[in-house]
Amino acid sequence: MTVKGLALFDIDGVIRDVSQSYRLAVQHTVRKFCGWLPNNKEIDSLKSEGCWNNDWDVSLELIKRHIDLKGLSTKIPFQKDLIKEFNNFYFGDVPSSNPKNWNGFIRNETLLVDKKLFERLSELEIAWGFVSGAETASAKFVLENRIGLKKPPLIAMEDAPEKPDPTGLIHLSEILMSEPLGVSAPPIAYLGDTVADVLTVMEARKELPTQKFISLAVAPPHLHSIENLSDRRFYETQLKNAGADEILSSTNDFVDCFLNLSKISRL
Repeated sequence: MTVKGLALFDIDGVIRDVSQSYRLAVQHTVRKFCGWLPNNKEIDSLKSEGCWNNDWDVSLELIKRHIDLKGLSTKIPFQKDLIKEFNNFYFGDVPSSNPKNWNGFIRNETLLVDKKLFERLSELEIAWGFVSGAETASAKFVLENRIGLKKPPLIAMEDAPEKPDPTGLIHLSEILMSEPLGVSAPPIAYLGDTVADVLTVMEARKELPTQKFISLAVAPPHLHSIENLSDRRFYETQLKNAGADEILSSTNDFVDCFLNLSKISRL
């Protein structure tokens, strides 16, 4: 099937609000190993460096920096031990592959979009998919169980190198596009909520300079309250400085923005 364009989405902070799930898991994991509970601003500051997309790595790096800063004798945890504790917080303390048994912070997540967004994209003959650093089980849970999408095209943590490496984005694009990527191919837009997401598009442009890639970005939900307005503006400036073509107020603004930037006609 010929497509007029391709819309790719990150999941965390774009499709679902993870401020009370993954964010809490980071905070509690860090506290578990070094006694310090980092706040959102401290986590955002680390992520703004552009190379910290995996929350396991974020947790470990926060622990290391706190130990160094405070001159503590606390031992840095092995990654496997950190991952176990993190997943206990996020999925729950009862190991299970069945989402019905999950009793962790994942149960706190709220959706930022619904199925209608993807139905509209399909009506416009715009293909769509997801490139996320989340674990496959978690990503499929929100896309299939929560939103109700059937076999959504997905590149998750286990499928490609971590962003900003563009391998996953380019691979899924090649699968979903109706023609080879390049000068004659339709535009590809990727919406994310971190500097790493923006840099992923920048790296994709380097690898495929004749393909039109569009970087769209949105600040994560925890920054959208009135009291966090100044922090949100600063965060959005960082996204823009990293190369984002447009900053959205909401994921639901994606379609109109993509149509305007890509010159794809409406039906």
